[in-house]
Amino acid sequence: MALRRPGMLSSARPHPTERIIRIPALGLSVRVRVAHLGVEGGPTVIETMNAAGFGPLLYRRAEAEIFQVASGRYLFEVDGQRFVARRGDMVCVPGGAARAFVNITGTGARQQVIIHPGLDAAALFSHLADVLDLQGTPSGEPLEQRPQCFGLRWGIEFLGGPLSADVESCAADDFGEG
Repeated sequence: MALRRPGMLSSARPHPTERIIRIPALGLSVRVRVAHLGVEGGPTVIETMNAAGFGPLLYRRAEAEIFQVASGRYLFEVDGQRFVARRGDMVCVPGGAARAFVNITGTGARQQVIIHPGLDAAALFSHLADVLDLQGTPSGEPLEQRPQCFGLRWGIEFLGGPLSADVESCAADDFGEG
């Protein structure tokens, strides 16, 4: 049995202490695989599961993100360019680029995401879950304004709505496969 040390993980076997953060409003479940260790410039690694037809709002952030598709297919948009990524593909998004994606698989799909430089992903996604929890809506605060307030705290600029999961327009992709 391998010992588990801070910053080490087995991608194939999540550790029992890695809690799953669920955000039903976004069809999203997140598991933090490598937490930000407080090291200057160190990465954070998360694993995400997106329900069919779900993805984030179009957003921009200072951190770079590398998405490795573990299962399924995603329609990505990075700075206005759209393309399909499937299992095994990596999508590298530089810091400052506008980005969004949607699961076009028809079932749940997973990604491993490296965020660089790292951040406290458990706090970020827990806060997002609280912000989007319909039961906890503060009196008088419209639902559509809540992501903007969240974004200010975390340095995320929301630029538009989520991508549409139009599977028909995604039949072929840039890699020459259907």
